[in-house]
Amino acid sequence: MSSLQITTVSIADECKKTGIKKEDIKNLRDWLKTQPHLPHDLITDLDLLLAFHACNQSFGVTKDVIDLHYTLRTMFSNFFHNRRVDDPRVLKALDVTLATPLEVISHEGYTVSYHCLLDYDAKVFVLTDVIRAAVMLLDLYQYEYGTCSGLSLIIDLHGVTLSHLGKLDIVVVQQFLYYLQEAMFLKLKEVHLLNAPSFVDKLMFILKPFMKKELLDSVRIHVKGSSTLESYVPMIGLPKDAGGQFKSCKEIREETLAKLMDNADFFLKMNDKRVTESLRPGKGMDLSIFGSVEGSFKKLDID
Repeated sequence: MSSLQITTVSIADECKKTGIKKEDIKNLRDWLKTQPHLPHDLITDLDLLLAFHACNQSFGVTKDVIDLHYTLRTMFSNFFHNRRVDDPRVLKALDVTLATPLEVISHEGYTVSYHCLLDYDAKVFVLTDVIRAAVMLLDLYQYEYGTCSGLSLIIDLHGVTLSHLGKLDIVVVQQFLYYLQEAMFLKLKEVHLLNAPSFVDKLMFILKPFMKKELLDSVRIHVKGSSTLESYVPMIGLPKDAGGQFKSCKEIREETLAKLMDNADFFLKMNDKRVTESLRPGKGMDLSIFGSVEGSFKKLDID
């Protein structure tokens, strides 16, 4: 197989695509230099452009999101610390789950990302590691393809059991949903729960406390055997294993692993983009919310 090392998308092309001006990037760069706690020498122009686009080109919102983005990536070490392509946790997660962008786009023009179980044994499912691997792939995708009008996320629940739900760490769920909604350089537009089992209400019970109304309203539940997803995403674009005509899950898994391995240096550079909290001007960021569910209520028992 030929090298799958990515070529970073061109800033000039992204400016043309989005209408963002190089002067906008310069203004954000000038502000960044006044924030000694942020890794301004490591944050690229593409990082700034992705953030600015995701924040609807609002300078005020973009500054807040950039700060929060790198603060959470420093704070949430279970997802972001020392990410390596040869990490046994990442390799195991890629054996257990699949995460891949599809070639098809949604009817609204959104990029479509498909996620499913490859191994249905709940004993090998570790949510933290699955998130760690999925975000690594998303980072790589954004650097290769740049901005998009939005993300349509398909989570195929085929093979998910109550035992999987019983392994969901509430703190991990809270942290990831907060990052997803508040700090990602991407607009999440749709969430589709495909092949939803009869106990999908129990899953939503776990997720709802940490979802803003906007995200909650974007969730669409598609029961097993239905074709309701077709109203949002052409089902022909799904993997062959899911009833579509895209590549098989085995092919996608092999390509995903090869692509990660060919881009090891990308993640080594990303690892250094961390906040130095002692250099933050003024008061520190209040993230005490993440202490609110610590203790005995770390995992939810599903009856």
